[in-house]
Amino acid sequence: MSQNAVVLDAPIPEPRARTAEALQAEILEKLTYSVGKDPIVARPHDWLKATILAVRDRIIDLWMESSRATWRTSEKRVYYLSLEFLIGRLMRDAMSNIGLMEPVKLALKNLNVDLGDLINLEPDAALGNGGLGRLAACFMDSMSTLKIPAYGYGIRYQNGMFRQEMSEGWQVELPEDWLAHGNPWEFERRESTYDIGFGGQVVPVSEPDGTTRLEWRPAEHFLAVAFDTPIVGWRGARVNTLRLWSAQPVDPIYLDKFNNGDHIGALEESSRAEAISRVLYPADSTPSGQELRLRQEYFFSSASLQDIVRRHMQQYGDLGSLPDKVAIQLNDTHPAISIAELMRILIDTHGMKFAQAWKLTRGTFGYTNHTLLPEALETWPVALLERLLPRQMQLIYAINAEVLAEARKVAGFNDQQIAAVSLIDEGGARRVRMGQLAFVGSHSVNGVSALHTELMKKTVFYDLHKLYPERINNKTNGVTPRRWLMECNPGLTRLITDRIGPEFQDNIDLLSQLDRHADDPNFQEQFAAVKRANKVRLTEIIKDRLNFAVSPDALFDVHVKRIHEYKRQLLNVIQAVAQYQSIKAHPETDWVPRVKVFAGKAAPSYWNAKLIIKLINDVAKVVNNDPSVRELLKVVFLPNYNVSLAEIVMPAADLSEQISTAGLEASGTGNMKFAINGAVTIGTLDGANIEMLDAVGKDNMIIFGLTAEEVTAKRARTEVPRSAIDNSPALREALEMIASGVFSPDDPNRYRDLVGGLYDHDWFMVARDFDAYAAAQAEVDRLWQNSRKWYSMAIRNTAHMGWFSSDRTIRQYAEDIWHVPVR
Repeated sequence: MSQNAVVLDAPIPEPRARTAEALQAEILEKLTYSVGKDPIVARPHDWLKATILAVRDRIIDLWMESSRATWRTSEKRVYYLSLEFLIGRLMRDAMSNIGLMEPVKLALKNLNVDLGDLINLEPDAALGNGGLGRLAACFMDSMSTLKIPAYGYGIRYQNGMFRQEMSEGWQVELPEDWLAHGNPWEFERRESTYDIGFGGQVVPVSEPDGTTRLEWRPAEHFLAVAFDTPIVGWRGARVNTLRLWSAQPVDPIYLDKFNNGDHIGALEESSRAEAISRVLYPADSTPSGQELRLRQEYFFSSASLQDIVRRHMQQYGDLGSLPDKVAIQLNDTHPAISIAELMRILIDTHGMKFAQAWKLTRGTFGYTNHTLLPEALETWPVALLERLLPRQMQLIYAINAEVLAEARKVAGFNDQQIAAVSLIDEGGARRVRMGQLAFVGSHSVNGVSALHTELMKKTVFYDLHKLYPERINNKTNGVTPRRWLMECNPGLTRLITDRIGPEFQDNIDLLSQLDRHADDPNFQEQFAAVKRANKVRLTEIIKDRLNFAVSPDALFDVHVKRIHEYKRQLLNVIQAVAQYQSIKAHPETDWVPRVKVFAGKAAPSYWNAKLIIKLINDVAKVVNNDPSVRELLKVVFLPNYNVSLAEIVMPAADLSEQISTAGLEASGTGNMKFAINGAVTIGTLDGANIEMLDAVGKDNMIIFGLTAEEVTAKRARTEVPRSAIDNSPALREALEMIASGVFSPDDPNRYRDLVGGLYDHDWFMVARDFDAYAAAQAEVDRLWQNSRKWYSMAIRNTAHMGWFSSDRTIRQYAEDIWHVPVR
């Protein structure tokens, strides 16, 4: 502790100057002495690194002071465990949050360097896939902004989520090389290296006092090495840490094998280690793929928990205070093995009794559930866990015995209910239910929208909710307005500032003041001009990446998100086919010109999702090259959707497609990002759409389709969807065109099974919602033709998105779950 005292009492360096002149001098110094380049020959990537290093220095000063303050005050820390952190580019975010955007821009201008070019050159961190990872990134921003001491924990993926390219309309997965040239934002922490074991056996060990304890002796050992990235809050309020784990071998090379000529086998240990932190979501369609996923989840969970316990012991010296000083939030089910791992650390390493360890564990963990889809509520074969993590499996059995005894003796559960709450699914091959483990091992279990939370109680956690009726609560998701309005849409931010003042940047609830300007023709004209400029920017991206021109004066109808059948990109493209047919049949009609923009990645092993991408591209090829359609309908699929592309697409959208099958989208955050940028939502009563409808009013969103209750009822009746298709001429013709090969002349049967699934079961209610969706799209056309009405709606969407800030969400977590103060 004396060493810590010396560090904490060390003098705080004077803050670095933030003038353009000071930054210009420091950028040149970094370029020369850190990058090793003469300005005369420096390339753009050299200037980028030098600029990042100059900005980073000013963040480090705040970072160190934030850490010192937490040690001095012994504040409770929040630890956010997530398999994804979709943080995107960091330089613009950092500059904006500490007020350096204009000084750096001027400093670089004086050096004949354009800041915009450098921002576009920075690679996206390939640490996530979709909404789950982007939510984690927004939460890290908000925790720093609200001055909550926090760490984010995840994996430092070497290649992350794949880079998506198109080959004749098919998705092709290529490795993402975002770390190929290093990452100037991160710091390796060699002192924070932990041993991670797999396999082996559990053996009884006799203690001197005659007692026996169990000791896990793994057969494999790898190292988890920490890499830290500073996450700075708005106005530099606080800088928190994103700590990512890289898997490394204990011995990088077997020299004996190498010297004996087995040069490949000598690197076997390195290959096994590096595979753990190589790729996000490796395909789990094979047993080896499943094992690698479990290894990833345990690897980062164990490393994070060892780090948390080490830090707590270093400051407090006693684990009895763990729930008072530590809050660990599990972001979905991926880190659920943390429950068993913390129990192992408390019992095996620190000698606690089971009862005390279980009390501390439940007092420390909170669990956020993000989905009701069975495939996302992970289960692992018991045999796999017993082989790979034998001690943790023993503890899962012990936890299960505790829970089942409580269910039987305290709650009086019958055999059917006991089977439902058990951590072990005994139906068929025995599997461990990781969602159940996360639930029973946490003091709080939250959904991410009001509807989702209620459905959790009625469906996947019905019996657990009866056993622990006070545990489930709701925390509707949010997005950070810093990145998703102020940074990605500077034109709209300036317009809002001119109209209501700059105070909304510090209190996003003040956006509501825009409502009274929504019907002002002058403001509508200015708002439309900003929107059109953003659309021009997107047309340039489309032209650059696809060599294809679209008009910025068309209605931009945007559907960008992970490709999944429940998100119903298929419904959208079928309606596009029906629209295409109608335009050809009735050229005299006054059609609204539309550009349908799709983007998103399909999981490598998800065949139907990949087939939907191919269908979108096949439809685009036909529609976009048909002269009879003129400029009335264009279909675009933008490959490799990521945060940086989203920052261009969302401000340009006129219409936001949020059309998931009701009851399956937990919340959505894309819906919020589009709306705050002035897009009108067409959507189902699903996820956070419901709360958005309450906020913006039914006159400012376009809602259609079956409700969650109606979907459940239709599935229960197992009614055949064929009648819905037969009774809808437009749908029937569109499906016949797709199934017969009109869009796939090279393979007429390509989509026969995809379409056949709509006739046979239509699980995601594509056919049964089609007519309602088509009518809603016709309503969109009608509204668009009345520009005053349209921009009144768009402005009111922006005006009423303040509640959907991640700052509000984090305040609720802090007050209700973590019990930490918010400043």
